[in-house]
Amino acid sequence: MSAELVFVEHDRGALVPAALEGLRFGRELAATLGADFHAVTIGEAADGVATELGAHGAVVVHQAHHELLADYGADTSADALADLGASLEPAAVVACGTDRGNEVLAQLAARLDAPFVANVLPQDLDTAAGAAWELTRVRWGGSLLERATVTAPVKLLTVALHAVDAATADTPGAGEPKPFTPAIDPASAVTVVRDRVEREAGVTLATAGVVVGGGRGVGSAEGFAPLEELAAALGGVVGCSRAVTNNGWRNHTDQVGQTGTRIAPELYVACGISGAIQHWVGAMASKKILAVNTDPNANMVAKADYAVIGDLHTVVPAITVEIRRRRSGG
Repeated sequence: MSAELVFVEHDRGALVPAALEGLRFGRELAATLGADFHAVTIGEAADGVATELGAHGAVVVHQAHHELLADYGADTSADALADLGASLEPAAVVACGTDRGNEVLAQLAARLDAPFVANVLPQDLDTAAGAAWELTRVRWGGSLLERATVTAPVKLLTVALHAVDAATADTPGAGEPKPFTPAIDPASAVTVVRDRVEREAGVTLATAGVVVGGGRGVGSAEGFAPLEELAAALGGVVGCSRAVTNNGWRNHTDQVGQTGTRIAPELYVACGISGAIQHWVGAMASKKILAVNTDPNANMVAKADYAVIGDLHTVVPAITVEIRRRRSGG
């Protein structure tokens, strides 16, 4: 039986949430192909996740060990995947379409002189033809869907971020660890992680269950104070639109959108945000959206599940007060 391989993204041994999306995509693709589902982790720090990968269906977990794999590197990771692929001969190598997932598979494609298809929509992937796979991929931040055919002997794909929900397998795999030492060209250590600066611990914009976003309608940096209070009351974080960062009201790390962070919270409260396509690309994976806007014709209002037409400076504090009242039993 042939094998299908998923590149598992981690941060110093901790699986990133997107890795679980890649695992589900890989597991379901392997089932479609009738192939064994294999996973690969890069660096000894990730050896401890083999059991968890088994719960997500991996039959075998290949563990790449090398002194040049102590921390993340796209080139060294691609060398490790190329070395493993030469012996495993997988039908496909897949990952989630994060910055790292796309970067590593692009590097692998260069080494194999093979095409790479990024940000695939799994519901439109058709492997029935065997050698030629028909698929749809997301381009230009979601403003374009491209239909394509890939015919390479080994298919290199990433699944679009948040296109599938993470879930463990109905039937777990053995998760059998198989350490190996890949051949890595020393020149591949062109980028080396020398140091890390830790941000304040807590919920991040990309992983938050609730995001309270502010746009140009907030009016100023000081105007974000009520949004901060609402986010705190809901156990969430504050995000913003590009217009806000352009005005210097918030740091770019808070930006939601095509050139910012893509979010997938249970609830996104969009305050004073018009809903330009660049922002929508980053927010469209939200499970529910509440728009607060004075303009009933704003794009974000049209796309939202719920909307309050009113001044956010009045509406947002009122929501916070009501949440606190109900929690206090008043």
